[in-house]
Amino acid sequence: MNGVWRQLCSSFCSESRTHSLRWATVAMLLALGQTSSAAAADQPNVVLIFIDDMGYGDVGFNGATIPQTPHLDQMAREGRRFSDFYVGCAVCSGSRTALMTGCHYQRLSMRPVLFPNTPQGLHPDEVTLADMLKDAGYRTACIGKWHLGHLPPCLPTYQGFDSYWGIPYSNDMWLDPANTIADDIVLRDGLTVEKMKEGHKIRDVVPIFHNEQIVEYPADQTTITKRYTERAIRFITEKRDEPFFLYLPHTMVHLPLAVSPDFNDPNKDLITNAIEEVDWSVGQILQTLRDSGLAENTLVIFTSDNGAAVGSSLPLRARKGSVYDGGIREPTLMWWPGRIPAGTVCSEVAATIDIMPTLTALCGGRLPTRKIDGHDIRPLIMGPQDAKSPHDAYVLMHGPGAVRSGPWKFYPWQEGKGKQRDSADWKPSTDPVQLYHTVNDIGERTNVAADHPEVVARLQAAWDTHVKEIRANKRPAINMTRPDGAASNARPDRTNRK
Repeated sequence: MNGVWRQLCSSFCSESRTHSLRWATVAMLLALGQTSSAAAADQPNVVLIFIDDMGYGDVGFNGATIPQTPHLDQMAREGRRFSDFYVGCAVCSGSRTALMTGCHYQRLSMRPVLFPNTPQGLHPDEVTLADMLKDAGYRTACIGKWHLGHLPPCLPTYQGFDSYWGIPYSNDMWLDPANTIADDIVLRDGLTVEKMKEGHKIRDVVPIFHNEQIVEYPADQTTITKRYTERAIRFITEKRDEPFFLYLPHTMVHLPLAVSPDFNDPNKDLITNAIEEVDWSVGQILQTLRDSGLAENTLVIFTSDNGAAVGSSLPLRARKGSVYDGGIREPTLMWWPGRIPAGTVCSEVAATIDIMPTLTALCGGRLPTRKIDGHDIRPLIMGPQDAKSPHDAYVLMHGPGAVRSGPWKFYPWQEGKGKQRDSADWKPSTDPVQLYHTVNDIGERTNVAADHPEVVARLQAAWDTHVKEIRANKRPAINMTRPDGAASNARPDRTNRK
């Protein structure tokens, strides 16, 4: 703006006969500059906390008494709880794809789970939350589990993040020898760089990355929640004077579970200790925002990538891997003091695919030019209690598929068929499809499809339309770049475990 100002003033002095027009132009540009500055000042910071494998029933604000989650419970009292919030996949990578892009993972040809021997990752042509917010003037950092590709061009620093530090995939995986090793790498367990390059691979033994290089191997997983938290606090403190986006996808509470000594209570189950350390981490983040004077200009979103693997998804049916609600309906909070009504609950259907368009609107960004699947849910976050879901039907193609619409949950397949990690202790219905009223029957135990044929017909049509549209409009993933001569990244034998 200063350069434009000088140029216009020079032109005015040399061409006084057009001074009225030029001064009008100057005034307009100054006004635009003031508007732009005001818009930048109004941009909220965003902290997105994404837990791994935390179930609906793992937190106090959803009724849990073991473990204890006082910081999350306080966050719920100070913010808004979402009781019917869905992810885009019942396992890791598909869920993160939906969160980062606002698209169903099938639209982007992504796999439900990426492994160190998976050749593809998220295409860098797709616009991520970090891409959008960086273009809007934000500083961006990812601290934690990425799991959308562990080689160029799929690492976070290729996907809009200024910096990355964390474990690039699930903590039960193994090393890919193709990754770049930092000159000052910290090595443990008697390992050497030569052994890494030769193809050292053991399950549950994973690297820590800084940006695009391995800086520690193997990761000390007992310290990982604590170290993620410390780095997140440092980022918030350093970037407090400019808009920032912190994406904090925790490694815990995915197996293998690990906690720091301060949370290693021998009188409690390890899953309880791990959840309580994650709760502590959330408390540290919120307190840092309060102490830094940033709380009233920061939106904090807390949710999980899928249902419980070890903990509890109760009172929902099934667990991680299933499209019953226990696999895809997540414990979710949104906190923004002075903007989000405290102590409130939203029971409307919303989802992680909605985060992209919502943050775009809140933060002054631009939506991707290519189709996304999410909707702006600002009214559900900050609006009146009677705000309604923008989803007439929320359709998931993961596994055998599911459709959520209002109180109804529809499955276009017969109960008892397929591998849905379901431990139902009742006789399955013989109806060819399933329909449950999730308000009257939160555990999805009574199939009422035969009683509501009109609902079944409507949701079957929504399913058919969605599947047809996605299959007709898929976009590609991308093959990651492996250096010539890199040792094999093949899956190690299951018995080869730490």
